[in-house]
Amino acid sequence: MTSVARQYDCLLLDLDGTLFRGRRPTEGAVQALAEVRSRAFFVTNNASRSAAEVAAHLTDLGFTATAADVATSAQSAARLLAEQLPAGAPVLIVGTDALADEVAAVGLRPVRRFDDEPVAVVQGLSMTIGWPDLAEAALAIRSGALWVAANVDPTLPTERGLLPGNGSMVAALRAATGAEPQVAGKPAPGLLTDAAARGDFRAPLVVGDRLDTDIEGANAAKLPSLMVLTGVSSARDAVYAKPAHRPTYIGHDLRALHQAGERLAVGPQPGWRVDVGERAVTVSGDGADDGDELAVVRAVAAAVWAAPSDGRPIGIEAGDARAREALQRWSLD
Repeated sequence: MTSVARQYDCLLLDLDGTLFRGRRPTEGAVQALAEVRSRAFFVTNNASRSAAEVAAHLTDLGFTATAADVATSAQSAARLLAEQLPAGAPVLIVGTDALADEVAAVGLRPVRRFDDEPVAVVQGLSMTIGWPDLAEAALAIRSGALWVAANVDPTLPTERGLLPGNGSMVAALRAATGAEPQVAGKPAPGLLTDAAARGDFRAPLVVGDRLDTDIEGANAAKLPSLMVLTGVSSARDAVYAKPAHRPTYIGHDLRALHQAGERLAVGPQPGWRVDVGERAVTVSGDGADDGDELAVVRAVAAAVWAAPSDGRPIGIEAGDARAREALQRWSLD
């Protein structure tokens, strides 16, 4: 059987929660990527750092990366603005200097005050954004300025836990203005398609931890995806995912890239039988055991996704002791 990594000629890899959490690589990530022969791009919704800074951070963690390997939501946000504004147009920056540099790189003029008469606002993650910055942006948006958000992730995974993400700050401006931003990063498809367009690739694969950004973005871009369980979304989240959030493959971590695609694909699994009833699916073990703890998750997810639903959640029931233990492991009981 062919490994997932060998089935695709381009990997579009999420960072926070997938490759690392804060200053620590996720388990097995460095070695797993070192053994990959496909072209890899590091695709991040985090607009707070430049591509060079992201590459340096990855290198410090033990990965091999250059600025050319990195695609950021700041770059895609700048492209969105450039497509809609004349050269030299003033754009109010709610974010870091790295975001401002990307705006300048596409021929627009970064500003920081409403008094500079901005015709657009671009908003990206910054650890120092405060009320004065949001106030300037609110004035501009209420005056009719185009509003682009680099991303709308509500949280940011770190080694300390989940912290407020850019989406939390976007929510504040949304509440203050009643406006809705254009979104450059995942789950909008632009960031992923921008990255894939950097080469003549026939088979890109999106890899990420969040169903509502990485996987939804992959589906919006019509690309297959591998969900890893090292970040925000859980196995239970995947089982009950709405159609836009459903991954092609589910793996523990990036080492799954070197497992057979047939094993990782959501669908029937050796060792498990799932019967679909009117209001629940019933899971039982048939005696086979290949040591893959996630096999039951993939099998149950496939059944739940295929089950008829009138909007009410589908129940999951254990048909024997082995199934009960497996379902409890993933909070599916």
